[in-house]
Amino acid sequence: MLYAILAHDAPDSLAGRRAHRPAHLERLLVLQNQGRLVLAGPRPRIDAADPGEAGFSGSLVVAEFESLQAAQAWAQDDPFMKAGVYQRIDVYPFVKTLPQ
Repeated sequence: MLYAILAHDAPDSLAGRRAHRPAHLERLLVLQNQGRLVLAGPRPRIDAADPGEAGFSGSLVVAEFESLQAAQAWAQDDPFMKAGVYQRIDVYPFVKTLPQ
């Protein structure tokens, strides 16, 4: 089943986000290579693709996992979570309707 992982950045976490981005992306590439990643990306704090020093408010990942518990465990093991970039992560079952 698909799960939407909605991560919320901690205040003043831009430096940590930059420092731990390679490890964070590496985990996402594993999901992509397994054919389980639907989409992933950051949520800018301002209305801009590159928010500069305004930074990000969090991230969104939609991916396939065997269960809600597996998705939650994967999310909690993220380098951003371990480094304190993420303040909180919410995980929801997700049903993709479009595009088909």
